[in-house]
Amino acid sequence: MKARLVLSLAAALACLAVAGCGDSDSSGSGSDPATLAPPTSPLYIAATVKPNGELQANVESLAQEIAGVDDLGGLVIEELEDSASDEGEEFDYEKEVAPWLGEKGGLFFQSFDGEDFHGYGFAIQSTDTDATQAFIDDQSVQSEEPMTEGSYEGVDYDVDDDGTAVGVIGDFIALAEDEQTFKAMVDTSNGDSLADEESFTSTVDAAPSGSFADVFVDIGALVEESGGVIDGDTQQFLDTAGIDPREATAVASLIPGSNQIEIDLSTDLGGDNPPSGDASSLLSSLPSDSVAAIASADFGKRIGEAIDELDAEGIPGEIPPHEFKKGLKEAGIDVEKIAGSVGDLGVFATGSSESDLAGAVVLTTKDSKEATNTVANIGTLLRATGTPGVTAISGNLAGFSIRSADLGPKPLVVAAKGERIAIGYGLPAASQALAPPSGQTLGDNSAYQAAVSALGSTPITGFVDGPAALQLATSLVPADEKAEFNEARPYLDKITYLAIGAGSSGDLATAKLIAGIGK
Repeated sequence: MKARLVLSLAAALACLAVAGCGDSDSSGSGSDPATLAPPTSPLYIAATVKPNGELQANVESLAQEIAGVDDLGGLVIEELEDSASDEGEEFDYEKEVAPWLGEKGGLFFQSFDGEDFHGYGFAIQSTDTDATQAFIDDQSVQSEEPMTEGSYEGVDYDVDDDGTAVGVIGDFIALAEDEQTFKAMVDTSNGDSLADEESFTSTVDAAPSGSFADVFVDIGALVEESGGVIDGDTQQFLDTAGIDPREATAVASLIPGSNQIEIDLSTDLGGDNPPSGDASSLLSSLPSDSVAAIASADFGKRIGEAIDELDAEGIPGEIPPHEFKKGLKEAGIDVEKIAGSVGDLGVFATGSSESDLAGAVVLTTKDSKEATNTVANIGTLLRATGTPGVTAISGNLAGFSIRSADLGPKPLVVAAKGERIAIGYGLPAASQALAPPSGQTLGDNSAYQAAVSALGSTPITGFVDGPAALQLATSLVPADEKAEFNEARPYLDKITYLAIGAGSSGDLATAKLIAGIGK
């Protein structure tokens, strides 16, 4: 039974990634597959088994655009049937599975050992449980390997030679890694499930409608099942940022469009006050030829909060509590003033090869005086810490450069002009960051404009120029990895841009990643 059954259900699950399997107007029982997932499951994936309407059209459009396949669902089914035939089995998806296959499916894992997930089970809605049971019985009869029949709490099931259990539980066909997991699914169907957990429902409710698949992760459970230990440096960083991963959850949603692929993320990992703000104006003012660029709003405020937390906690074995800011102030460095003068943060990279790769960090300030004073304070900080190779720069920029063998042939330049501060690799990059030539900013870049449009009301926080990034990656790929890279290149070549947007919804931090797909 194993080969035929697994192939049959693999065909059903193949629909989690393709469109057009079975009748597009069919529907499931309406029951949620999460009702069969144990309440402590750290990972759960829900997906549409039979997409229809706009969702189906979008998946088919992407399949054609990316891979040149007009009927991806049909192709997958054909491959599965051919594979079964090669194994001496006969399998007809349209006759054996499609008539009863429902709309929704879910996959869960019961535990995580720090490296791997264990105890999987998945459930797919059935529109005709009698037909589903008949299918399972037929597979069992035709199996060349001995099957073990079992019954638990009134639910019949079959177990194959490697322990995989399958049966009908309520309105679902259920397949489990082993008999114990199958019984756990039966118990869950009659009691509390993941669908009853507030941490699950509140997180999943924040996911957008119309998604193709949603992935729920209980971050706190993963930490606990990994031993509950977070290394000291990581814990200190999380404490400084006000983040408690032991209470956090997240959900990622896949939303296909006709010419884009979107992934939405919602999580409470950001703490009680998730990042907010809009730094898109800074991002759009960065150089037009940026291969990649990101921006973060209210960066100075978050730095100030982190400094306050670090000062309160101290650094074990190095700096006692409430001595960090005091010690720097005695050295003539007011870190609170530095943080208070900084607004948004931007970062960009340019170049098409290692030899001309450049980039800079851009910080906004309240006015030109704040910018100049902040650069002077950074210089004071570097001198106080004994940083070698610091030299003042002359000309239209106020600042200094740092030369070091570790930095390579170009100096690190810290300079101010107007209300901006730039920390650039090389003077040209710093100059470009402070004052990009008129008409040559990302805001004038057509791919960037498309990325902003795709994000809609979500402020853009990151951008990657697809063709430019592919050109740079091609030049940087090691010779021994060229073959694998070249296999992926035809698909990477379809990406016109990557757009990243971020925001918040209540206590949740939200983010979007959109890949524009074109010829």
